[in-house]
Formats: sequence, structure tokens, C-alpha cells
Amino acid sequence: MDTLATDLRRYLQESRETLVNSLSGLSEYDIRRPMTPTGTNLLGLIKHVAGGEFGYLGDCVGRPAPVKLPWFEDGSVWDSADMWATAEQTREELIELYRTAWKHSDESIEQLPLDAPASVAWWPAQRRTTTFGSLLVRVTTETAHHAGHADIVRELIDGRAGADHDDIGDAAWWEAYVERIRGAAEQHRRVSPRA
Repeated sequence: MDTLATDLRRYLQESRETLVNSLSGLSEYDIRRPMTPTGTNLLGLIKHVAGGEFGYLGDCVGRPAPVKLPWFEDGSVWDSADMWATAEQTREELIELYRTAWKHSDESIEQLPLDAPASVAWWPAQRRTTTFGSLLVRVTTETAHHAGHADIVRELIDGRAGADHDDIGDAAWWEAYVERIRGAAEQHRRVSPRA
């Protein structure tokens, strides 16, 4: 692997672990329940990125996924079935699926050069042809994006913040920090009533 592929793999792995760790210590209900008006939930994020890795870093580069994903098979992925866990799907099952996707994607990273041809069947025809490197950047970015979602959703559930939370300050520091932000927002509202 070249240096860029090694770096991308490392960043991807950090985001993968952040996503999985966001479920730690939470009940089955809490990892499934929608926490935003659009339904964002922790276990759904895991399910979504697993499918993304199998698709972009597997199918699109001629390395079909070693497992069948029912929501792709029946087309329900287009109705966002990959964004939430059914009552029958377990935490363990979806995390194991995600770890299988990691292994499959990591094999692609080891075997393919970044300029290897790729084709994304679900993209418009004029954009369908791309490279493995472009898709690896896309998956790394999307996984980091969703890891950020997971940090926020986890904080909404039980107050546990991101990995560097305790390095920045203790509870008193955070309380004062949030109060400063609230004060600035209130001051702005008083000065700009339309805001």
C-alpha cells in the first residue's frame, strides 16, 4: 500500500471504531430509537455504513460482498431501510456485519491501487466511472461524517461526549463553557431581535 492508502485506512478505522464505541453501555432501546426529526439512530448508522463499505469498496471495484444484504436484495434500501434496525436485527448481528465489511474493504485497500477503475451502478451514467481511490476517500469521509453524528446522538442520549471531552475540561469547565455560549446567544438575540 502506498502512504496515502495507508493514511486513509487509518482514518477510516478510527471513524469505524468511534461508531461502534458509540453504542457502548447503552440499552437495546437507546441504540435503536430515533434521536432527531429525521430518525437518526446509533444502530442505524452502523447498518448504513456497513452497506456503504460493501457497495463502494467491494461491489463497485469487482469484489462482491461475501454476504447478501436483504435491504439491497429487496430494494428497500431506496426507502432508507439501511438507516434503522428492524426489531429482529440484533446489535451483535449488525456490528458483526460491519466488522465483516471492514475486513472486506481492508482487503480491497491491500489489493487495489488507488487508480484502479471503479463503477458505481446507482450513480447517473455520466458520473458512474471513477476510481477506487475516489471511492475510498468518499467512504472515509462518509464514515467520519456519521461518526460525528454518533457522537452527538450519544450525547443526547446520556450526556457522554466525544473521546477528547475529558481532556478539555472537567464538569465545572464544561458547565461554564456552555453558559458562555448561551450568554452570547442571548446577548445576540437582545441586540438583533429578528435573529
